[in-house]
Amino acid sequence: MDLLQKIRTLPTSPGCYLYKNAEGEVIYVGKAKNLRARVRSYFLEANQANAKTGSLMREAVDIEYITVDNEREALALENNLIKQRKPRFNILLRDDKTYPYIKLTLGDRYPKVFVTRRLRKDGAAYFGPYFPGNLAYRLVDLIHRCFLIPSCKVDLSRYHPRACLQYYIKRCLGPCVEGLTTPDDYKQTVRDVQLFLDGKSSELEKSLTLRMEAAAEDMHFELAARLRDQIVTVHQMQDKQRIATADNEDADVFGYHYENQMLAVNLFHMRNGKIVDRRDFFWEDLPEFLNETLNDSQTEPSEDWRDVTLHSHRDAPADSASALPSAPYPLPPAFSPAAFFSALLKQLYLDQAYIPRSILVPIDFPDRALLADMLSERTGHRIELAAPQRGDKRSLVDLVCQNARQSYDQRFRVLQPSIKAIQESLQEALTLEELPTRIECFDISHIQGAETVASMVVWEDGAMKKSDYRKFQVKTVSGVDDFASMREIVHRRYKRLQDEDKPFPSLILIDGGLGQLHAAADALAELGITLQPLASIAKREEIIYVYGQEDDPVVLDRRSPVLHLIQKIRDESHRFAVTYHRKRREIRDRESELDAIPGVGPRTRQRLLQHFGSVRALRQATPDALTAVVNAATAQKIRTHFNTADAQDSAALLPVLNQSK
Repeated sequence: MDLLQKIRTLPTSPGCYLYKNAEGEVIYVGKAKNLRARVRSYFLEANQANAKTGSLMREAVDIEYITVDNEREALALENNLIKQRKPRFNILLRDDKTYPYIKLTLGDRYPKVFVTRRLRKDGAAYFGPYFPGNLAYRLVDLIHRCFLIPSCKVDLSRYHPRACLQYYIKRCLGPCVEGLTTPDDYKQTVRDVQLFLDGKSSELEKSLTLRMEAAAEDMHFELAARLRDQIVTVHQMQDKQRIATADNEDADVFGYHYENQMLAVNLFHMRNGKIVDRRDFFWEDLPEFLNETLNDSQTEPSEDWRDVTLHSHRDAPADSASALPSAPYPLPPAFSPAAFFSALLKQLYLDQAYIPRSILVPIDFPDRALLADMLSERTGHRIELAAPQRGDKRSLVDLVCQNARQSYDQRFRVLQPSIKAIQESLQEALTLEELPTRIECFDISHIQGAETVASMVVWEDGAMKKSDYRKFQVKTVSGVDDFASMREIVHRRYKRLQDEDKPFPSLILIDGGLGQLHAAADALAELGITLQPLASIAKREEIIYVYGQEDDPVVLDRRSPVLHLIQKIRDESHRFAVTYHRKRREIRDRESELDAIPGVGPRTRQRLLQHFGSVRALRQATPDALTAVVNAATAQKIRTHFNTADAQDSAALLPVLNQSK
């Protein structure tokens, strides 16, 4: 059954349709209140010289559909299918990161607390999102100091012989060692953290007060003092903590700037009437927009569509558009903001845990009312999704559009962002707790396991700091084992920093994949270092793996200044390692060749190499040339050695040549 025949069999019920190309890939996903009318309208558009729709129809050879009960279900299904199939003719939200949440791993034997940007159904409790992003890190640090719940990577499903550094600096209860705390005490502390993050300050304060008084009566004064400090912390945080809440003053405001087939979108987050953060989105090589102005509420096209063949628009001459009858539907512009924001808002909000009460966009779109109803139904209160035309709200949208233009200029007009901006972007991309000011990068270099060396280069405050570069000879590993080599070098480097009580870098970067990353992590774990930020970058895919988040690798845009910075540091470490490896190999070759000559010691070898420049030039030197550096007897020994070596090489090669004949 060809495509036209299949379309005639489509039902008239609501649903989603999926266009496929000859390879069976889904290239476009759409929704419709009437599947048959919506799908056959594409043929009408294609035959009215609509290049955008025509490009889709030239590739489409098959169609699938899924029926649902109503238009709301079709909207939700369309969003899910786009995220799953990623069709290239749809708008795709490439930057799907969200604001940070605090994760409490309640399913663990001893729960930990983390900052995360991914919500998963894993039995953990999630709190947030937090605005601005660093608020989540400040709260987790406060939980470490006041409630002593850890974020380390130590396996707490079993006991260990000794506690890590976090226990000794009073930032952990020590559940990793038997006897340092009890399961009941730990569970009570976890309940306190839950109340703290839930904002139930009065209930938490009452519980802490009762336990403090009981501890004082039992003369457990150290415990009573810790509970007292927690009460003070709860009081202080009541006014400072700004967790996203659902009130009438919360709003998300969008603006955009489009030029030269590239698009920049700004999203401003307003909480409690104040702009607390912003978010940037960028698109290059936008998909060819379809005629979204043709929606299900319009009159269906006539039955004459059956006379149109699939190939008619391919064979029509370029000027045949004027011979066609006037179009009953308006042709779309090259860029349709309405179609874009319709697709963007679905992907942003239909799966979000928190949705503000007001969402302001710069342009109206057909699905706005339907999407607002769905979001209101999900949240249990009214969501205003508006495209204001005048007044204060429109002024706010215009302000965001102005910022979007500035973002466009900085991204696409090749304006070099400031070092501070790159550092902030790197912190955001890798979910680092602090602004990265120093990065140490490691690489291993060898040939078939011979002369294995390693390099460490340093980036600090916007520039490579060559005075801090270090090179290492791998001493304990034989053969080809990059993982063991990386483990040795990282252990040696940071054992020395520990012994000398020097500060650690903001980020340790490893040139390699997951194997090298885990080898470095094992080396740090042997030293009791569990909170050091650690990441690796794979050479071919340019994917960044952050330790502790390996299942969620960071894929940056190829034009991202952050990716360029990481590549620059990685390439410098590779250059430095290869240069050192070549030097070591050259020294090895020189020493092994000349040390075998009787009567040639270290000083004579040095004079010969300085005079002739290389072993190859020395091998080709005549006896007269040699006597300019050494005496005649030594010159004769050198010539005899090289003549014997040449004869042995020729004898070894002769059987191979005879066999080839």
